[in-house]
Amino acid sequence: MADTDKHAAQSKRAVRAFDIRTIIGTLLGIYGVILLLMGIFASDSDLEGSDGSSINLLTGITLLVVSAFFLTWVRLRPLLVAEGEEDASDAHIE
Repeated sequence: MADTDKHAAQSKRAVRAFDIRTIIGTLLGIYGVILLLMGIFASDSDLEGSDGSSINLLTGITLLVVSAFFLTWVRLRPLLVAEGEEDASDAHIE
């Protein structure tokens, strides 16, 4: 009984890891952190073309907010997989 519970928990984690919302949220978060850091450490010459506002800083903050939305969405509304449903890679066509 414990083996089936462990297998079910592992398969649920695998489904959540390959959910497109997780991938998009993670990538947006990585890009957001990079742009946020570039905006914080911007030199005066970087700000000349943008009327004094840091576009990298604003875009980084926006990307982090959108990333948080996607990752929260995954947590609140996880994918549901039927218990006996077979994977397409496990099906054998003869």
